Amino acid sequence: MAAAHAVAPAEAAAPSLSQTVKAQLALRELILGGELKAGARIAELWLVERLAVSRTPVRLALVKLAEEGLLDALPSGGYAVRDFSENDIHDAIEVRGTLEGLAARMAAERGVSPVLIAEARECLDHIDAALAQAELTDDTFSVYVQQNARFHALLSEMAGSALVSRQLDKATALPFASPNGFVMAQSVGPHARDVLVVAQAQHRMVIEAIVQREGSRAEGLMREHARIARRNLQDALQSHHTMHLVPGASLIRRRAQR
Repeated sequence: MAAAHAVAPAEAAAPSLSQTVKAQLALRELILGGELKAGARIAELWLVERLAVSRTPVRLALVKLAEEGLLDALPSGGYAVRDFSENDIHDAIEVRGTLEGLAARMAAERGVSPVLIAEARECLDHIDAALAQAELTDDTFSVYVQQNARFHALLSEMAGSALVSRQLDKATALPFASPNGFVMAQSVGPHARDVLVVAQAQHRMVIEAIVQREGSRAEGLMREHARIARRNLQDALQSHHTMHLVPGASLIRRRAQR
């Protein structure tokens, strides 16, 4: 009986955790999909009914999304959906690039296991195969997005620092700051292949710098790599046709609207 009692709390906690994650993902989708607009105050009871979960998971999800930066805590209580200026996004991308540069430098200085290097190269081989196709298609970009996310996750792991990995997770939580934030918007641009080819070349170079234990070079390459996202942002903002491909585009406050 004692053993049964020891297991029960963990079993009871699992559904609660599952419901919180469900609420968090669903609420993020409502925001990024545009159903909840920038400045909208979040009605807790509405969310309980809309997401079909209890109030506790909803409250925990609201706290989590506020920590991610998608919500603002209001002085009077409750939360509202944030909006973001272009400068906010530039700064977020710069922070991500700085942290990824740090991760790359630490990886080079500390050394990385052959297994992780092999995984990264395999990931980049998949991107090369996709870019070798005669035409860039939705499938090409889907492969790029998936493998690009995997590459950046592996880079975070290569640093060998739980602290750096946690900070990187926070820095990339906003859709605009993630490595794939503006990739799909770039997919319909006239220079789509050129941008991906340059990004892929940087991927390859940073792995070689890490293998050669060139910390400063690896750091500089990753910081420069993040700036491709800034170029993609500028291209996307100049075209209403591409902005719908950016998750959370409705949250971006244009300069003309200030």
